[in-house]
Amino acid sequence: MIKRTLFSLAIIFGLGIVNAQAAEQYVIDTKGMHAFITFKIQHLGYSWMEGRFNQFSGDYVYDETNPANNKVNVEIDVASIDTNNALRDKHLRSERFFDVKKFPKATFVSSGLTSHGKGKGTLKGKFTLRGVTKDISIDVSQVGAGKDPWGGFRRGFVGTTTLHLSDYKMKEASILGPVAENIQLWLSIEGVRK
Repeated sequence: MIKRTLFSLAIIFGLGIVNAQAAEQYVIDTKGMHAFITFKIQHLGYSWMEGRFNQFSGDYVYDETNPANNKVNVEIDVASIDTNNALRDKHLRSERFFDVKKFPKATFVSSGLTSHGKGKGTLKGKFTLRGVTKDISIDVSQVGAGKDPWGGFRRGFVGTTTLHLSDYKMKEASILGPVAENIQLWLSIEGVRK
């Protein structure tokens, strides 16, 4: 009886170790510039304006066998906004728009992932911008995973979502026309396994 109990405990602990090992931790590779957060927004309904955030950091946990274990944390330096026009970027950093002096960081903390199979899913979480936190959903797809030339292991995803600027008290965006209410985000995230 004792042997049988010890054997059962060994199996339980063994399964626990396997499950723990299935969850992989990654650091987003921003140092090597293998990750991007870009956006586009309509300008007066006549054209598209594109930009990106040059500085951000984050990490994520990936568990292929149990998507409920997957987690993502990202912090964006909002002042690093870059639309390829210095004057426009200065305006966007001002109180009228992003107000970077008062709100220097934007953050995303995931709350769950719904897997749709074949490397696709919907990532849900809380996004904070200008001191306002909203629940958002990001459609994600895995691009690929494998060893890199430097002895590490990498895994990458792309994600898309649409934000509504009025949700984040950015009413000044209305001067760009009603179509500027919606800003499309595209994320390309490549992580290096810890």
